[in-house]
Amino acid sequence: MKVLLLGVGMQGSVALDDLMRSAAVAEVVAADQDLDALRARVRTMDYGDRLRCEQLDAADQASLDRLFALGPDVAIDLLPVDFIPAVAECAIRHGVHLVNTFYVPESLRALAPAAEAAGVAILPEFGMDPGIDLVLLGETVRTMEEVYEIHSYGGGIPAPEASDNAIRYKISWTFEGVLRSYYHPGKLIRQGQEVRLKANELFDPSNVHEIEVDGLGTMEAFANGDAVQYCEPLGIDVSTLRAAGRYSLRWPGHCAFWKKLVDLHLLDNEPVMVGDQSVDRQTYLVAALEPYLRYEGDESDLGIIRLDVVGRLDGVDCTVTHLVVDRRNAETGFTAMGRLVGFTASIGAQMLASGEISGSGILSPVRAVPHARFLSELERRGVEVTTVEH
Repeated sequence: MKVLLLGVGMQGSVALDDLMRSAAVAEVVAADQDLDALRARVRTMDYGDRLRCEQLDAADQASLDRLFALGPDVAIDLLPVDFIPAVAECAIRHGVHLVNTFYVPESLRALAPAAEAAGVAILPEFGMDPGIDLVLLGETVRTMEEVYEIHSYGGGIPAPEASDNAIRYKISWTFEGVLRSYYHPGKLIRQGQEVRLKANELFDPSNVHEIEVDGLGTMEAFANGDAVQYCEPLGIDVSTLRAAGRYSLRWPGHCAFWKKLVDLHLLDNEPVMVGDQSVDRQTYLVAALEPYLRYEGDESDLGIIRLDVVGRLDGVDCTVTHLVVDRRNAETGFTAMGRLVGFTASIGAQMLASGEISGSGILSPVRAVPHARFLSELERRGVEVTTVEH
């Protein structure tokens, strides 16, 4: 199979390495805006002539078309979210299956009929969170007679020994993406009722709760996006759920800090005038804070997925808990976040190209991905999922 990889940053580097280690992959075309940095990154790797490095200007449709015209069987989109529709349109136009790691915007959902007509499968939401959690959720719900509650948690955070700054947080993906998720509406189910959270309400104390994570201790959780949207692909009637939520995990104290910034309107979407200059508030925060939130040297991060599903299994009410705790690999230097996102995207692309994931249109990981096969591939890469029924 031939794979086109768009974007070779922290997660893309892991996906690239994983693809190159696969005997099923005959060629990878890796494309990035910074071609010199890409070439420098792979210079020390023994990838041979199976790898082709290309320049990419994602804002230029001709640049995307040129890469898709090289004839890949499948593409992995790890570019910023602004390019989701342009990449998907190009994949459909060239008849190439596509994987990305993002939530599904309406601009992508609108392309479903065109993808189906072209026989193209687009698998979004296939990274760490969303991604691994959705495959686990789909299989768990299918095994239960009834489902009462769904609580999904995900976090990319510094390991305890590296959580040494003022907010006990460091960046293992884009800080722009972090801030977008910190000022974004949420949708939950509480006590059987749908609850909509405004963008400025995520860090209110009433919307933050603590959980105990085995081996790590107390962590705090706040809403991350729309949990209700997954009821339809799961085949669940929303009215039958007592509770449902998707949450981000952080070390204690994180939410109180960000509530102050939200209350001071530092995350508002409207720009502020500084003299005669219009300044985007979140762009300013990225420029001001990111240099002080980076991992240094061999500091370790953690990637955490925790899924609690309460329901009826084999005639007995119980809770099924899945837990993934991954850590930066000291040998490769790959972060936990990079591993969980990059491995998943690579596995998804290879399963699409081989036909193990079938169908066309916009696919959902909760239905389309073979659970046992996917988990065996994660395990082969050193990512373990612990499951407990209680």
